[in-house]
Amino acid sequence: MFQTYTEALEWIHGRLRLGMKPGLTRMEWMMDKLGNPENLVKSVHIGGTNGKGSTLTFLRSIYEAAGYTVGTFTSPYIESFNERISVNGQPVSDEDIVKLANRIKPLADELDQSELGGPTEFEIITAMAFVYFGETEGIDVAIFEVGLGGRFDSTNILKPMVSVITNIGLDHVAILGDTYEEIAFEKAGIIKEGIPVITGTLQPGALKVLEEQADQKGSSLLRLGKEITILDHEKAKRGERFSLVTPFGFLGKLEVSMIGEHQTANASLAVATAQQLNQDGLMKADDTAIRKGLKEAFWPGRLEIVSENPMIILDGAHNTEGIQALVEELSARFSNDKVRIIFAALKDKPLGSMIKTLEEASSSLTFVSFDFPRAASAKELVALGNNPFNLAADDWRRAITDEIGKLRDGEVLVITGSLYFISEARRYLLEKII
Repeated sequence: MFQTYTEALEWIHGRLRLGMKPGLTRMEWMMDKLGNPENLVKSVHIGGTNGKGSTLTFLRSIYEAAGYTVGTFTSPYIESFNERISVNGQPVSDEDIVKLANRIKPLADELDQSELGGPTEFEIITAMAFVYFGETEGIDVAIFEVGLGGRFDSTNILKPMVSVITNIGLDHVAILGDTYEEIAFEKAGIIKEGIPVITGTLQPGALKVLEEQADQKGSSLLRLGKEITILDHEKAKRGERFSLVTPFGFLGKLEVSMIGEHQTANASLAVATAQQLNQDGLMKADDTAIRKGLKEAFWPGRLEIVSENPMIILDGAHNTEGIQALVEELSARFSNDKVRIIFAALKDKPLGSMIKTLEEASSSLTFVSFDFPRAASAKELVALGNNPFNLAADDWRRAITDEIGKLRDGEVLVITGSLYFISEARRYLLEKII
């Protein structure tokens, strides 16, 4: 049995050695042994390529504004491991992590000796979340973010009130498939019989797959750009303004504090989800709660302005679509400024296209290494670029400090790439520099 938080965390992270093992059998076995806590709380299930965390945050904030106590399960974390399992935005305590790990470890030990094989790190953490939300009194709803894909993701034993699929992009192609349609099929695996589905997917081939899967499951489908329409979008100083039409009515002059036009899409999915559950009589969030929730929602590391003087922005743009959204926003907000970029990424991303887009948007581009098993080195990244003036730095902390020292009026520093890197960089910035 674990006595300390450090012991529990070391055991959990030690399961990384098992890698990724798609499939639901181990999760089903553990939940059966625990009395199926995943069925003891109302839930919403959110998948997709980009925008899962932001959509979850908007929906959580809406329900908090409506007076509910909301559990959330997210990955990866930005500030602390515990935030992956949170209630009303507050991470569970170290003591809770120890208790939960002690609940799961005997089952993991038993699985280690079975033909099913031992559970992975993500399966362990997912099981902990199910237990916490299912057995903790006072939690009204739990919102779960898919870890990878959907069909075989550990969270997919849920029986949610509604399923949300944000969008479909070409990410994790070695695991999910290398076409939009193949990836969409994996994401569509979270669609359950007769359970409503809401999606922000715009890519035609991917959308067709979702439509087919929803039809086969007898699930209603609300689509961004069709049943869900964004109107009158405009930039606010620190966020976005827009109006929204859904099958449930019209909401004018909504405002979000998260930056980026793509956040209007994520917010719209959250609003449509809340409205769907209103109609189904499963939850209740009126227009006042929706407006307040959208305005107050905050998700760190997503086009986050961490300093205005000098101007420093953090953004976890970790795939092609994320990089494109970042560049579009920089063009819209900082068209007259020089943009200096620091970038780190994992090896299994479409790095060539990501780097090409960054080169076109930046006045200087520095690649950095960081300590993570699948991270690309600065040397590997700079070799993929086409600009001879690109820089490579093994010490990302020194690179950030140096770049801040170089900033002049009319220049912006953007630190972007893997969310695992952004987590470390954000902590360093807030503690050491800003």
